[in-house]
Amino acid sequence: MRCGHRPCHPSGGHAQKAQWLAAHPDAVELHFLPPYSPELNPDELVNADLKHSLPRQHRARNQDELAAETRRFFRRRQRQPDIVRGYCGGPHVRYENPMSF
Repeated sequence: MRCGHRPCHPSGGHAQKAQWLAAHPDAVELHFLPPYSPELNPDELVNADLKHSLPRQHRARNQDELAAETRRFFRRRQRQPDIVRGYCGGPHVRYENPMSF
């Protein structure tokens, strides 16, 4: 499990997660990220890819257009597993067991 700098703090709705982790210490291995490290976080790499892939000439005029462009982006990525795999295989992103799909 990837964790931010406050992964299981009892406040903020994380109490159940903290209780489960305390009850199952051998069931999961936690990997903590530094407090601010977007280059280590695959979610941030996906967000950056999405932002760079949105059309520059045609800006979404409303939330529906933005949602449609975002869906198109993710549908394209579904057919590009090498790119998706790259989000977790970048030079700064390290996983012991890389995803296989």
